[in-house]
Order: sequence, then C-alpha cells, then structure tokens
Amino acid sequence: MKPIVLLRRAIFVLALVPAALLVYDAFTGQLTANPVDYITDQTGDWTIAFLMISLGVTPLRRLTGWNEIIKLRRMLGLFAFFYASLHLLTWIVLVSFFDVPTMLEDISMRPFITIGMATFLILLALAVTSNRAAIRRLGRRWQQLHRLVYLAAVGAVIHFWWLVKADITLPRRWAVTLAVLLGFRVWWMLRTRLAAPVSASRSVRKVPS
Repeated sequence: MKPIVLLRRAIFVLALVPAALLVYDAFTGQLTANPVDYITDQTGDWTIAFLMISLGVTPLRRLTGWNEIIKLRRMLGLFAFFYASLHLLTWIVLVSFFDVPTMLEDISMRPFITIGMATFLILLALAVTSNRAAIRRLGRRWQQLHRLVYLAAVGAVIHFWWLVKADITLPRRWAVTLAVLLGFRVWWMLRTRLAAPVSASRSVRKVPS
C-alpha cells in the first residue's frame, strides 16, 4: 500500500477524534459548566484548524517537491466543512432553538454572525463542487471558484476575532498563520512570474541563428 494512502487513512481517523470526543463528553456529562459555549468553541476552532491545514498543503508540496500530498487537500477541506456544519448546527439547534426570525435578525444585525454565515456559504459551495464530476463540468472555472477558500479562511478568522471581543490571543495566532500562508502564495506567484522571462530568454539564446 502506498504511503500516501496510509497517511490519508490515518488523517481521516485523527480528524474524527475531536467530534468523537465531543460525543463522548456529551454522554458522560463532561461538557463543562457551559456546554453550548464549549461545543461552539470546539467546532469553531477545528473548522479554522482544518482550513489552515488544508491551505498549508500546497506550500508544503512546493517546498518539499512531494506532489502526492496534494491528494490530501480535498479531504482536509471537507473536514473543515464538516466542523463548520457542526458549528452552524450548534447555533441553530442549541443557541437559537430553530427560531428562524431570531436567526435572520442575528445574521442581519450582528456582524460576526453575518460574516460567519457568509463564510459557511463559501465552504458549502466548495464542498458541493469538490467531486470529480464538478471538476469536469466547471473546467477552468473550478480552480477559480476554489480559490475562494482563502476568502473563507479570512472570513473564519474575522468571525472568531469579532466573536471573542476581549482576549484575542487565539484569533491573532490564526491571523498570523493565515498571513504567512497568504504571504507564501504571493511570494510564489511573484517568483514564478519573475522566473518566466528569464527562462524564456535562455530558450531564445539556445535557438541557433
């Protein structure tokens, strides 16, 4: 069995551990004194974590030359959507109690919820189009669409930052992590563009006159 297959299976199991622990804590009464806030925090944290990990796959591939690691990116992105869905369901079921008018008012009046909902919709669009059929159907537009994952990551960090209000230590750390990932993308893009004319000029010199 290929190492990448073993790694994918191991990551799949490990990625389910946070959700499994939440279920275990719920059945054993260990969800702290404020279980709703605890579930909300845990699912939100893991959403951002998997978003950052998925965004880190491409830089790691480019720096190491290990191209097979790109096969993990879709799974990691789907786990980000999975935990985002749990995060949203916690708000719908345990915070709002399915009160649609109240939820709509919160979305329109509370900025951190507004941007959180917008971020979820982006992740939903990415999850729905993550299959091979969508890749074939959308063609080049698929890649353009899935670049929105960076926007989703920005939205997730802002949502977290505006939510906590006081202690911004964790959202600041995620913001720094995202800044590094975005900075790498910009650096690589500039590096590629600057290298292209050099390669072209070398090719021209090799052509016999």
